Amino acid sequence: METLIQYGLLVTSILLCAIVVVQSKGTWLSIAPGTGDFGKFEKRGAEKTLHTATIVLAVAFTVLSVAHFFLG
Repeated sequence: METLIQYGLLVTSILLCAIVVVQSKGTWLSIAPGTGDFGKFEKRGAEKTLHTATIVLAVAFTVLSVAHFFLG
């Protein structure tokens, strides 16, 4: 069981790193005050899918880490 958890941690960590690297980064001042350009906060299409996948993998990694801690 512990070996299965370790392999799960390895796979989720690699996938999580890959997804974070793939995500595009916006400029830190992309929304200037007074422009009213608040649509940049919405995620659509592939960006939304990557965001959701990042959250799912982060939760899976956390659960596996806690399980590894208590079982190890």
